[in-house]
Amino acid sequence: MRPDGIRVKGRDPMYSLMPYFLTHRYDSQNMITLDIPVAPLHTYINEKRAQGIKMSHLALILAAYVRATAEFPSLNRFISGTHKIYAHKEFTVAMVVLRPGRNGDTSSKIKLEFTDTIFDVQDKITTCIETNRQAVDNNRLDRLMSVLLGIPLLAPLLTGILRFLDHFSLLPKAICDVSPFHASLLITNLASIRTNHIFHHVYEFGTTSVAVAMGNLREVPKRTRNGIELERCIPLGVVMDERICGGHYFAQAFSRMKEYLTHPELLEQPPRCINPDL
Repeated sequence: MRPDGIRVKGRDPMYSLMPYFLTHRYDSQNMITLDIPVAPLHTYINEKRAQGIKMSHLALILAAYVRATAEFPSLNRFISGTHKIYAHKEFTVAMVVLRPGRNGDTSSKIKLEFTDTIFDVQDKITTCIETNRQAVDNNRLDRLMSVLLGIPLLAPLLTGILRFLDHFSLLPKAICDVSPFHASLLITNLASIRTNHIFHHVYEFGTTSVAVAMGNLREVPKRTRNGIELERCIPLGVVMDERICGGHYFAQAFSRMKEYLTHPELLEQPPRCINPDL
């Protein structure tokens, strides 16, 4: 029994067999660009700023994704190395935190609840960033990697053992908790370093089935009554493991996510329902 997942049974036979044909995540990746109109987000952020409440694009997008996952729980699934389908026991987000000076950046994880409001998500992101930026020493992940790289031949030996344990769902919970490869979602904000969005691969090692990369604002053609107009949008490069659910399911989930980002005030209250992953 995995410490980080619950086995999903009773699926459609086609999707149950798919992991046996598509045995790797890199062989199962679908990609799409979601253009999120920025005007509703800016309006909402400015309203909150006038009330003395800090709000970020990252928090809004992450809160909308979590809320969509509460309604479409299959987004929180992953495929194990033995081709079994699991649902994550928690919702965790892996992200890169930039640190000032020579420290560069570090990977970190945030645990979110499906009942979290946009304010909860913003607070957790702020705490995560401040904790990692102010840390004199490296975080637990950095220290683990330093140990692996500090002893000759230890890195290939231990990483081989970790990959073996992960393949057979035997990785200890302590490692799953700190590993950025074991998360519900990987998100990166490339706009913070003035870079266009990309399609970030989903890792073969670990349990992350969806990756989202935010990029620089861009203008997207939009058909209106007056013809074609340009709309400023935040592009999201989304990469997903198609084995966790069908294309129509993904489309419904992302459509719901965009609805929340069109009306961010809906994220101020906990969800009215949280659908179980049956």
